[in-house]
Order: sequence, then C-alpha cells, then structure tokens
Amino acid sequence: MWALFAFLAALFGALTSILAKVGIQGVNSNLATAIRTLVVIVMAWALVFLTHAHSSLGDVSRKSWIFLILSGLATGASWLCFYRALQTGPVSKVVAIDKFSVVITLVLALIFLHEDFRLQDVLGASLITLGTLIMI
Repeated sequence: MWALFAFLAALFGALTSILAKVGIQGVNSNLATAIRTLVVIVMAWALVFLTHAHSSLGDVSRKSWIFLILSGLATGASWLCFYRALQTGPVSKVVAIDKFSVVITLVLALIFLHEDFRLQDVLGASLITLGTLIMI
C-alpha cells in the first residue's frame, strides 16, 4: 500500500510543479507559496477532522512536536526556494534539481538514521545524480 501512496505522491508532485509554473506568472513567489500553504493547511486539517485523528492530538510526544516543527520549517524553506526557482527558471530544470533531494535523502538516511545502503541504492543514486547533471 505504501508504494501506491508513494506513486500518487510523485504524480501529485508532478502536477504541483506544472500547475504552479502556470499559476506563479505575475505573482510574487513568496505570496504564491503562502497561498499554496494555506490550501495545504485547510486540506490537511479537514482530513484530520474527517478521520477523527484530532482526538489523538494530546498523545503527540514532545520529541515528535520538535521534529515535526523542524520538518515543517524545512518544508517551508524548500517550498519558498522551489517557488522562487520556478518563477525564474524552466520547470524542467528546476524539477530535475529539486528531485536531486532523493540522493541527498539517501545520504542523510545513511548518516543519521543508519539505514542500510545497498548496491542498488548506490547505483540508483548515481543514476539520479547523472540524470540531474544531464538535465541541467
């Protein structure tokens, strides 16, 4: 089931880039990011209440709060940078560089989460790196 959701995330991520490139024309990139973020907030909280997940809000640990807040700050910084790059650059090149985050994530997962790094991971990361370099 996780693979289906991962594929859908990739599909919606692709749509996000195309729709944003069209929508950001003539709009300040920070304002565009704020509008997008507002929509995401409304959608996320609607889903929380529709699934009754709000009842476990008090069960979130202090550690989880800290790391989720840090993750949110990283997301915000990523979105702000992405929209600024998207506003001034070609979507095909911006997205290629943005997706290089896969390689960075693999390296960070190895260093901080001590996840296994298999030969196929090294090969895949190398191909993504090569593809990114070719596309830019």
